[in-house]
Amino acid sequence: MASSGLIDILLDVVRPAHDRRRGRLVGAHAHRAGVDRLLASYRAIPTDATVRLAKKTSNLFRARAGTSAPGLDVSGLTGVVSVDPVARTADVQGMCTFEELVDATLPFGLAPLVVPQLKTITLGGAVTGLGIESTSFRNGLPHESVLEIDVLTGDGEILTARPDGENADLFWGFPNSYGTLGYSVRLRIQLERVEPYVALRHVRFTSLEDLQSTMDRIVTDKEYDGERVDYLDGVVFTADECYLTLGRQTSEPGPVSDYTGRDIYYRSLQHESVNHPKTDRLTIRDYLWRWDTDWFWCSRAFGAQNPKVRRFWPKKLLRSSFYWKLIAIDHRYDVADRLEACKGNPPRERVVQDVEVPLERTADFVHWFLREIPIEPLWLCPLRLREPAPAGASAQRPWPLYPLEPKRTYVNVGFWSSVPITPGASEGAANRLIEDTVAGFDGHKSLYSDAYYSREDFERLYYGGDRYSELKNRYDPESRLLDLFSKAVQRR
Repeated sequence: MASSGLIDILLDVVRPAHDRRRGRLVGAHAHRAGVDRLLASYRAIPTDATVRLAKKTSNLFRARAGTSAPGLDVSGLTGVVSVDPVARTADVQGMCTFEELVDATLPFGLAPLVVPQLKTITLGGAVTGLGIESTSFRNGLPHESVLEIDVLTGDGEILTARPDGENADLFWGFPNSYGTLGYSVRLRIQLERVEPYVALRHVRFTSLEDLQSTMDRIVTDKEYDGERVDYLDGVVFTADECYLTLGRQTSEPGPVSDYTGRDIYYRSLQHESVNHPKTDRLTIRDYLWRWDTDWFWCSRAFGAQNPKVRRFWPKKLLRSSFYWKLIAIDHRYDVADRLEACKGNPPRERVVQDVEVPLERTADFVHWFLREIPIEPLWLCPLRLREPAPAGASAQRPWPLYPLEPKRTYVNVGFWSSVPITPGASEGAANRLIEDTVAGFDGHKSLYSDAYYSREDFERLYYGGDRYSELKNRYDPESRLLDLFSKAVQRR
């Protein structure tokens, strides 16, 4: 039985995706048909069952509760409905991946304002959850580019929410609700013009404090050493080897690097000189997906960065969607813990998190992390809420369920690995320590992975005072959807 399940997973890994519409638009008629299937599937769910997506894949690392009840059929909501190159907007179905979205917009010389790092992240997921990337220091987060959104609410209605009007509270409260207020069906988003290439400078620092102050200046000036900066992120290998990568869009032709095969992108950042940045060039598409090939650096856990292994690793399987399949195998058969046991080692605690700390506290937080948590490298990505905020926004807290302060710069710190479990330690000890420390740094934690907050602490941090309860009562009055605490905090 176990071997049969393993074979099924491996076969699913190598099967081609069944509905790849590279650059094609699905159109209004197909969208309407997809909506009809969605509504029919909602009506088929028993009234005493929790409404959920009928979706086998996910970019969430926290455990999902199992159920035998049918789910929402979103199979017809996976594409781009239309692109308006004049208005620079796109109408996009909620389950459309960013890979499909980018393939539809790049032929127009356009891209979403923020493209999260992994190809299989969906637009709806990045809006109801959170997404971030190297444009976030100037473009904010994905939900800030949304002009309007159709939402299937918990009571089975599809409502259109805009920044002002009848459902404005749903528009502002939807980000970071993680499907507990409803599921996005269609989103109209802003796009921006992009050039065919991105010129890169990898600037090395031997001090986290120097990196922090330089990042601060770039966020403010949008330039470095007299050259425009369109993209900005960083990698910390150690406290005295860390980098900022500065990207500039360009139409100038010339040779480009390829990190979709033998060469590994994050290793290309490293060099010895602190006075002369290392330069590189990528096509715009390869730049947007530079982290997907090796899942940042996490592919090393599967041996994919071993030169002898990589030589024979099929190029089409160097992508995050394949590594997710390997994670599924590990979860089903406890592969990693069994291997650790064979070596006489204790099991390991998964520490897969993204947190945001104020920019001025970044160096202090990273120093703490490197001392206390044995994980490296770390990813850094600065972000600010967009200015000016859309009409109708609250000046104090425009997005109440994830209260970043306007006009304040934060830095996302990403770390994705595991640590040995200390005998006798409480469950999730490392994650609990990180949660407490982030709160002490006036920071926030994304909710896509394991969380250990008490209900009282969670509601204080993520419920926006009474806002979430008010939204839940209005748009899911019968509690057909899980509440945010139940969905986000690890259930034991």
